[in-house]
Amino acid sequence: MTALRRFVPLLLLVAALWGGVQLLGGVQDERRWREVAQAAAPGDIVMLSSQTCAYCDQARTWLSERGVPFRECVIERDAGCAAAYRAALSPGTPTLIVRGQRIVGFDIDRVAQALKRG
Repeated sequence: MTALRRFVPLLLLVAALWGGVQLLGGVQDERRWREVAQAAAPGDIVMLSSQTCAYCDQARTWLSERGVPFRECVIERDAGCAAAYRAALSPGTPTLIVRGQRIVGFDIDRVAQALKRG
């Protein structure tokens, strides 16, 4: 029991550091989202999605909750969307077309970079 008591302060320090890192990461993520929301104009982001894609659901929710303008194109519902998906040579969904640049998967940092490159 005495040995365990010596490690309690260390465990508390590690827990506090871990919590701080998580908080800092969340703040940085939210800052990045605000940057993306401000940089994106209607028509800049098109998400090619699938009806059965859970990652598409997550991307749609994140974009919508943060007010990022985007257009969703569901490949099973629209022949034009399916053609765009094939033309992008995409291996999966979601595929985001950001100002003409293909991004497979949902990665906010890559979306931000594509918006900056224009």
